[in-house]
Amino acid sequence: MISSCFGDIPRAERPRERLFSHGAAVLTDAELLALFLRTGKVGLDVLSLARSLLAEWGSLRRMAGCSIEELSSLPGMGPAKAAELKAAFEMGRRMARPELERQRVDRAGVIYELLAGELQTLPYESLRILLLDTRHGLLEEKEVSRGSLNESIAHPREIFRPAIAKGAYAIAVVHNHPSGDPQPSEADRRLTRRLTEAGTLLQIPLVDHVIIGAMRGEQSPYFSFREAGLI
Repeated sequence: MISSCFGDIPRAERPRERLFSHGAAVLTDAELLALFLRTGKVGLDVLSLARSLLAEWGSLRRMAGCSIEELSSLPGMGPAKAAELKAAFEMGRRMARPELERQRVDRAGVIYELLAGELQTLPYESLRILLLDTRHGLLEEKEVSRGSLNESIAHPREIFRPAIAKGAYAIAVVHNHPSGDPQPSEADRRLTRRLTEAGTLLQIPLVDHVIIGAMRGEQSPYFSFREAGLI
């Protein structure tokens, strides 16, 4: 029952009642999270549980980057709640993601809008390949590797393999820097040169390599090798 979930909180101040009376926009992150969790744990009502989870992870955005396994291991969660919460995060990501699949996905700004919402939440590096058709429309997005980017993991053969299998006309490569700084490392530069050369040989051109960082003042939240004249 709702009354047991929220302990001694007066009914009018509970998240569900506040949503009914004032709309979802007035709810705090903890209140929104509590509505999804529905129940707390022994000695801790659901709102206090939600606050403790946010205190541990820092924000809903950080929690959205967790895997099912990570969410399941959090105190008071478990597989069922983790699955529901992961589904809620994915729904939000899809709704926030513009319908860019129908556009030409060959400009850094478009690529950033397409993937930033997800990649900026991840605590690890994720290397993605965008498979493009003859008009540079998006055929498919695939994750190639996770973890610190290095040339043994992000080898050109692993990156171009799905492009060849799908019959892609061109590709774009995207990865994130969890530090928030999108400036390329020397490994990023070497990889881009190798991918450009491999794309020329395979006749599957690399249209761009975009590194996604975080919004910091006036600094661009991404780095484009094409915009920088390096492709």
